[in-house]
Amino acid sequence: MEKKINLIASTEEISLRLDVFINKHQKDISRTRIKNLILDKKVKLNNSIILDPSKKILPGDKIYLEIPEPKTASLKPYDYKLDIIFEDEDLIVLNKPAGIVMHPGAGNYDNTIVNALVNYDKDSLSNIGDELRPGIVHRIDKDTSGLVVIAKNNFTHEHLSNQFNEHSITRIYQLLVWGKLRPSKGRIETFITRSSKNRQMMEVSNSKGKKAITNYETIEVFENKNTPTLSLIECKLETGRTHQIRVHMNYLGHSILGDNKYKKKYKKIKNINLELENLIISLDRQFLHAKTLGFTHPKKNQEMIFSSILPQELSIILESLGKTTK
Repeated sequence: MEKKINLIASTEEISLRLDVFINKHQKDISRTRIKNLILDKKVKLNNSIILDPSKKILPGDKIYLEIPEPKTASLKPYDYKLDIIFEDEDLIVLNKPAGIVMHPGAGNYDNTIVNALVNYDKDSLSNIGDELRPGIVHRIDKDTSGLVVIAKNNFTHEHLSNQFNEHSITRIYQLLVWGKLRPSKGRIETFITRSSKNRQMMEVSNSKGKKAITNYETIEVFENKNTPTLSLIECKLETGRTHQIRVHMNYLGHSILGDNKYKKKYKKIKNINLELENLIISLDRQFLHAKTLGFTHPKKNQEMIFSSILPQELSIILESLGKTTK
């Protein structure tokens, strides 16, 4: 059923952003959902439709919010075995392999994680977001593996979305990059925006886009005269922007092994171990794995943390590097 909400701004709320003001009064609605409702012309400010989530409000302003009934998605089931790490009545934690996208989009409407979830249990997915993304609270790239959390009801979806917006989610990734990072650990804080040269790529900007913060630490450096210098890195995200780690590593000049978008061209090394060279050349994904995911359970209010080991196609490269550099 459609829900209608009327709010009036107080003197203490002067200059609050419109989306922040609504979220303050309707804590069960995530900032992301509020932003989408504003962009969908579902919010009025003093009887005028407003399309700017950052619009500042004044005391006495009247805000009208219309929340439409959730849409029902018409998605084809996809018979695909999901690697479920944890499940209860509210959420699912999945270990996603590389090679499959999270939800339907241009060119692929059937063979996605969402279609697999519909096949698994179509009646147990939140439906407050995009009708083609039931249950999807966050995403990882097609050629990235690792942990994602799926919402099975709207309360859980809103609660988890708020945790992502507040940057209180724990997300740690493992990656293998070209070269040796200097300093070996640090914090990268930039803006990230869509590339002006290639709309499918993102880039660092000095002034526009969204703030992106990545904390990184070098776990191990592999260097030998007969191997390329590669570093195993762990990144802990404070924000979750599109391609964030890939863009930040590329920004530092140390792109991720196997990354075809933000790539470094492979140069043949004299007397390289052939097994290692074949593993590097044949890798058809980026060496990026969402290793750790932690959040507060929306209903149980318990801290939950999950870990995932590297998939075989990545761990075998580390094993070969270890043998070659010792």
